[in-house]
Amino acid sequence: MNGNKKAKILYAEDDVYLSFVTKDNLEQKGYGITLCRNGTEALKAFEESRFDLCILDVMMPETDGFTVARKIREKNRDIPILFLSAKSLKEDRIEGLMTGGDDYITKPFSIDELILKIEVFLRRSKISEKPGSNLKIIRLGNYIFDPANLLLAFGNNSVRLTSREADLLKYFSRNRNKMLKKEEILAEVWDSDSYLNSRSLDVFVSRLRKYLKQDSSVQINTIHGIGFIMVAD
Repeated sequence: MNGNKKAKILYAEDDVYLSFVTKDNLEQKGYGITLCRNGTEALKAFEESRFDLCILDVMMPETDGFTVARKIREKNRDIPILFLSAKSLKEDRIEGLMTGGDDYITKPFSIDELILKIEVFLRRSKISEKPGSNLKIIRLGNYIFDPANLLLAFGNNSVRLTSREADLLKYFSRNRNKMLKKEEILAEVWDSDSYLNSRSLDVFVSRLRKYLKQDSSVQINTIHGIGFIMVAD
């Protein structure tokens, strides 16, 4: 039996055939699926129930997937959000990640790939929620980073990171003041060094830079053609 058999997934997709096939495959793996046919219905379901992960189509009637993700992120920074979309342009993928998505899968997609990504994000969520986690508090200049609770604090202000943001910041923190090749980071945080994931990495670095802008002593610098280096005390 699948170890995540009790995980509840919010799935928003207006394509009747695709949603039926995907929902059926996921339920066979033991997941509890709440299927919504449009973005408005998805937001209502999110308000009324607790979910472990969200899968959102981008082009939906009434409310599109990007808008749904933004509204979900206003209420919950922790829950993994995966986009499924026929929009395959680089700009679409970047917009999806900038709205708070953790991954962006283009259609047509492999159900095995989707299940693998679901399992990875659920596993990461369980690790971050586990009581007594051995993930220690990390100091970055004047920031305090709590990986176990996905929190980045500066003074009295704090932001809750997504699981992938936290994974990336944790990797940079462990390797501060060390030049990291893109392929090293992707292999560690994304488990893949594909071109699309490389573009995703750029987006997530941009998101981290915004969180870290209050302390100029903490910077993630780009080493053109190679990768990145986090400079921090």
